[in-house]
Amino acid sequence: MLHPVSAPDSVTTPNYSDRIGFAQLTRRAFEGGDLHPLREHLLARIAEGTAEAGEGLDLSLIAQLLGEKEAGLVIQTEVLAFHQLFRTPCAVAKPRLRVLALAADIDMGGNTPIEFLLEGSDIELLTLYVVHGVGLPETLPDHDVAIVVASDSEECREALAVIAAAAPRWPRPLLNRPELIGNLDRDKLYRLLADIPGLDIPVTANATRAQLTALSEGRIACTEITGELHFPMIVRPRGTHAGVGLAKMDDAAALEAYLVERQEQDFFVARFVNYASPDGLFRKIRLTMVDGKPYACHMAIADRWDIWYLNAYMAFSEEKRAEEAVFMQDFDHAFAARHKKALDEMSKRVGLDYFILDCAENRDGELLVFEADNTAVVHNMDPPAVFPYKPPQMRKIFAAFTAMLSRHAKAGAESAA
Repeated sequence: MLHPVSAPDSVTTPNYSDRIGFAQLTRRAFEGGDLHPLREHLLARIAEGTAEAGEGLDLSLIAQLLGEKEAGLVIQTEVLAFHQLFRTPCAVAKPRLRVLALAADIDMGGNTPIEFLLEGSDIELLTLYVVHGVGLPETLPDHDVAIVVASDSEECREALAVIAAAAPRWPRPLLNRPELIGNLDRDKLYRLLADIPGLDIPVTANATRAQLTALSEGRIACTEITGELHFPMIVRPRGTHAGVGLAKMDDAAALEAYLVERQEQDFFVARFVNYASPDGLFRKIRLTMVDGKPYACHMAIADRWDIWYLNAYMAFSEEKRAEEAVFMQDFDHAFAARHKKALDEMSKRVGLDYFILDCAENRDGELLVFEADNTAVVHNMDPPAVFPYKPPQMRKIFAAFTAMLSRHAKAGAESAA
């Protein structure tokens, strides 16, 4: 018997279905492996009626990795309609710890890719999908610690609400509590962090298509959308990630041309910050925040403001990689030390046990915050021959994450004793 808003207060032996999972399949795709034979094998299993639920979920992910997002999501929803609990086996026969991840029925980028953080560990991962109209089981699968991996996106709101209703009676420690994940929304994050000394976060405001059209035609001023807004400004469609639709508007004419190309009705707008270093290059930094402590994840260096790691072409520049290596090596007593007060206060206000921060330093030396989320991919897939400094840094992050899980699991066991 299932209850959409039940508050489970007990656990039982899990009825899971095994899957290859996100980390292994993404790694195969990232390294240039051909996923088509596996897809054909899984399709044949489904046609024969012999496929397990976990294989169906793997097929959904393969479709998305091959660029067939809609088809993949249809498969995923069909699978989740009859089975919600999946296991990603760990590296040892007898796991030291069992983690329950609480996920939503969303595309592959919409839940924390926790499998990468647990790769090669002695921790077993169970993922429970909180599905529309089904909710949580009355009795939860047995676990030592739980973590919410659903994001702050619109598609996850129902799942987060179901988990939040159950949270007060959760029988084990529950990390990344659902009521805090909503704080990562771009406009809410600004209100949360705006007055922290040493931290610069531009106002991110919602703007309708009608407002932006009026602005492009000179019928309203920038300040009528939000007080500090002016040209040049940054515009992006609401709900998009990874730079989709992101653009810098130097004037009203540029905004008018942008709107002709976009179909969306709602956008985020913010003032543009020129964070170029004295050498004219932009340096965008990704931090992983684990248990309140920052860890360097990467530094992208490029001659364009709208950078992320892939379009910075770090693999093609020995000079850039050398700088990133020094950044990671010196991180604790350089970048992290310079911004310790701002990072500590930000972590306290966000309140999550684990999240990712994209940031830089502005020209006044302040911590410039672009966005925070709980679903960015933190991985160890970059080729060590090209990035020899990265595997030790990634292992440091993974060790911090597993230590955090262990600490909470131990505290939960002691309080229950």
